[in-house]
Parts: sequence; structure tokens; C-alpha cells
Amino acid sequence: MTYEKNREHFSNRYPTLMDLAERAKKRVPQVAWAYLEGGTGDEELLQRNRNAFQQISFVPRFCLGPLKVDMETKLFGKTYTAPIGMAPVGLTGLMWPKAEHYLAATANRLQIPFCLSTVATETPETIGKDVGDMGWFQLYPPKDTPLLQSLLQRARDTGFHTLVVTADVPMASRRERSKRAGLSMPPKITPKMLWQGLTHPSWTYRTLLHGLPRLRTVEHYTNNNDMKFVSGFVGNRLGGTLDWDYCRKLKDIWKGPMVLKGILHPKDAEKAVEIGLDGIYVSNHGGRQFNGALTALEALPHIVKQVQGKVPILFDSGIRTGLDAMRALYLGADFVLVGRPFIWGVAALGKYGGDHTAQILIDDLQNNMVQLGVETIAELRKSQITLS
Repeated sequence: MTYEKNREHFSNRYPTLMDLAERAKKRVPQVAWAYLEGGTGDEELLQRNRNAFQQISFVPRFCLGPLKVDMETKLFGKTYTAPIGMAPVGLTGLMWPKAEHYLAATANRLQIPFCLSTVATETPETIGKDVGDMGWFQLYPPKDTPLLQSLLQRARDTGFHTLVVTADVPMASRRERSKRAGLSMPPKITPKMLWQGLTHPSWTYRTLLHGLPRLRTVEHYTNNNDMKFVSGFVGNRLGGTLDWDYCRKLKDIWKGPMVLKGILHPKDAEKAVEIGLDGIYVSNHGGRQFNGALTALEALPHIVKQVQGKVPILFDSGIRTGLDAMRALYLGADFVLVGRPFIWGVAALGKYGGDHTAQILIDDLQNNMVQLGVETIAELRKSQITLS
């Protein structure tokens, strides 16, 4: 059975990403949902991310005859069917077992990028087989060089060709919602957890078949698959050391396209270009890291102005529709990535949930470009807008 045979059914029953979110929420335990959806502090940035998109309205043009939107996008020497990809998500298998496998296969089928996190629950070796030529690897920078070199070599050897270096996690954020929900490493078997397992039988059954979520990429270096030990290793050995000299070293070691993720300040973007990085990834970590940050959409035009087209600009944080994607592309993003909604899709529909998520976004982007009266991103950027 393929997605195409069920596409009409899925499109009628789950026409928007929020429909997928509603079904996913019912199918995953509260602790997993809290981890996926949570921010930090009072989580006000999550809503500001969404509100920022709603401030931009377009002035459409009509009487233009038939329009055919061209979605094909070239980026870092690769051709993608649309300017939309899958952002990295940590601990993915907690939300749905085998999620990385399903999403990597979707990326390969649809020819859009999938970015595997260092702290995902599968390894480059297993996911590389599924993702084909569509694999990117997201790095939390290790403190010691041998570990860094090993991670990069493993990613390169398994076909991941674009490196996404996360800059916006100088230390772990508090993630209070996850703590209230009872998330701990390793997960503790409490009456509350047992009840969540019993009341979410599909998730529980698939988790028992696949095994409890583990940070499999990282546990390779610990000689210990105990989740508490591995989590401590992550906290002690990954992140917190990134500076511009480290970025230069990374670029020399990787010898391929390298993007710096989490950039919000134009001067940081300028410095990244100056030292030879290949792309700027504008993001506020989906509102999960620093609740006091500005929205990524607010930062985007200032970074576009600073970079002046010298390197491509990628974007994530808050995209929930194709219209949101169109707004980010209008403001100067060359490519957008989407995180939580792809997890919703898999948790809601399983193996082909990622296909449906991608089709919703791509179809909605195409539809809105036709409604506006443009066929290309270049035409889109010449459109007239109003700001609320």
C-alpha cells in the first residue's frame, strides 16, 4: 500500500497540519507530547512565532491567465522538488517509534532533505540507508576533537552531505513543561507512566516492538546504553564550546556544505559568511531554547539585508502552513525547514504520515502562490504586502 493510493482519503480527513496534530496528540503519551510541543519559561515565544506570520498580508493580482508554479529548488549543488525540508528533531523516537526511518524514506521518495539530529534515536548508519541522497546531519559540537572527527566521518561515510551546526544552545534550556509531565532520563516506570502506556496502546505496542528510545548515535561512544549515563555524556561532552575558531575548524574537517543554525543577529550572519560558511540558518530553535528571543521571522529580513545574497539563507520556527512558508520565502529565505509538523504526521498516520505532511505544505504553497498571482520565488519577492 502506498501513500498515493490513500492520498484522497488523507486529504479529506486531515486537510491541515493542525488536523494531524490533533490526531497525534491522542496517540502519544503526555510525556512525549510535552517534550515535542514545549518551549521554555512561560512559552510565550511559541505564540509569538505564530503571530509573526499573521502580520504579513499580500495584495494579489488577477487576470493573469493560467499559472504554473515552479517549486524546484537548487541548494548546495542538490536539486529538491520544493523549497521545503525536514528540520532536525532530537529524541524523535520518543514521539513515535521508527519516526526517523519513516521520515528519511519520505524525504527520499519526495526528494526533499531530511536532517538527522546528533541526539535523534537512530544512527547515521541506519538512516543513511533510507534517506538516499537527501540526508543532512545536524551537529551539537563536541568538546573534544576525536569525538568530533568520528561523528563527522560517520555522517559522511553514510551519505549525509550537508552539515547543519547548531549555534543556539550554549547550554540546555529548562523545558519546564517536560519536567511537569515527568520526563526524565532514563524514563522512570511510575504509576503515571504505566497509565500513559495503557491508554496509548498503539504507541506502546510499537515501542515494545522497536525498543525504548535511546540516543543511539551518541551511545556508540559510551560503551554503555544506559539512558541516564548516555544523557550525562551528552550534557558533559556536547555543546557549550562553539566559537568562530571552532567553526573554522569544522569547515576544514567537513569539506562540504556547512550551515550555521540558530542565527538571529545580522552580525553573526556576517561573521559566518566572512569565515567561509556556506549558509545561514535563521531559527530560534522553534521557541524551545530562549523565551526572550525575537521571532525568527522578525530577524529574517535584517539578516537577508546583511548577507546580500552571498550565501543561501535557510529558515525555521513556527511554519504551520504553505502560506507561512510563502511569507518566509517572500522575506528572503531561500529554503524553509519544518520540525514538529513532520512528527505530527508520523504520530498520526505512521509510515506515510511524513508524505502527507509534505504534500499539505507543498500543495498549500503552490495554491497560495497561484492565489497571489506568481509562478516563481523571484516573482513572489516582487509582490506587494501590507503589515498589520
